[in-house]
Amino acid sequence: MSYYQSNQNNRFSNRNRNNNYGSRKKRSFGQYIDPSKFIRVAKPVKNEEYVPENNFSDFEVNVLISNNLQKMGYVSPSPIQDKTIPVALTGKDVVGIANTGTGKTAAFLIPVINKLMNDRSSRALILAPTRELAEQIEEQTRDIAKGSGLLGALLIGGVSMQPQLRDLRSNPQIIIGTPGRVKDHIERRTLKINDTNVVVLDEVDRMLDMGFIDDITEILNQTSSDRQSFFFSATMEGKVKTHIDNFSNNPVNIMVKTGDTSENVHQNVVHYITKDEKLEKLHDILTSEDTAKTLIFDDTHRNVEKLNDELINRGFKSDAIHGGKSQAQRQRALKKFKDSHVKVLVATDVAARGIDVSDITHVVNFSVPQSYDDYVHRIGRAGRAGRVGHALTFIEKRY
Repeated sequence: MSYYQSNQNNRFSNRNRNNNYGSRKKRSFGQYIDPSKFIRVAKPVKNEEYVPENNFSDFEVNVLISNNLQKMGYVSPSPIQDKTIPVALTGKDVVGIANTGTGKTAAFLIPVINKLMNDRSSRALILAPTRELAEQIEEQTRDIAKGSGLLGALLIGGVSMQPQLRDLRSNPQIIIGTPGRVKDHIERRTLKINDTNVVVLDEVDRMLDMGFIDDITEILNQTSSDRQSFFFSATMEGKVKTHIDNFSNNPVNIMVKTGDTSENVHQNVVHYITKDEKLEKLHDILTSEDTAKTLIFDDTHRNVEKLNDELINRGFKSDAIHGGKSQAQRQRALKKFKDSHVKVLVATDVAARGIDVSDITHVVNFSVPQSYDDYVHRIGRAGRAGRVGHALTFIEKRY
């Protein structure tokens, strides 16, 4: 199927997409987290206003890309875009360390799409840790590459193979997917990547946390040795750096991270004794004057649905998102939340990295996260775009 055309009917098929976010690592019972770690006063860093060296119109990219960016309202690049795009256009490997929500997707998509348009024999593989993030990348790719005639396939787990097999038969130049499903296609010999000369790993730290390192290693070893690689991560700690060093070739390191996202979030706990008290305290939080848009995390599909139904019965504009919902249901729920048609979204933990909504004021951990890393990922949904957010974690009070 033709992919990045101007005709909106040329979208990927959404049939039979169901309940997997691409992770191969099953969750175990969580580690103990001292409740004191959930209490912290926000210390937002006041950054000087960034003055970019370039405008998007300055970048030496295909005129079609420039026109699409102009239509999308892109004028002044963010720091990660301003520093990454000129380097990437020269063909060098890039390691980008940046906070979530800083515009890193466009930072790698613009040079990748430009390379594919200039050299139709080039092939790109973009890997993301979650299905939701892969879909967001695919959507932005479609906008930037609109009318280019490039072909693509979205390969994500837990869904029917048939639409993906159809798209792969067209020999697409762009593959976007989660490591598990990409590896499945390679093993089935429905995907060959030996001529792939552009590779992007987005949110490398999260992919390692989710246990994808073996899959990623096997996948990258099958791509062209003469490739351009992009690696983006919120951290550059030991294991992340080690693996990036193994996969890259004299990369240019670009650091624009100003601090942890959680520094912009007031963090506190809410003690409760009974389930009824827990619900009443949540009700009070949601009716507070400073609560505008709230993301609530619970631990299972069933609990998410049950809590969402309870909130709707209490008169709240609420919806739910989790791996048990169909693709269409998840897309509708997320769109309603983004567009503020609902002010509350109840989610399972797998959605923590897939929800990109800039105006969330509160994150509520109705269930305690499995690990402290999960906690940080959860509360990072608030306090974005320079705002101060709030995170509240419910803790059962025991005697």
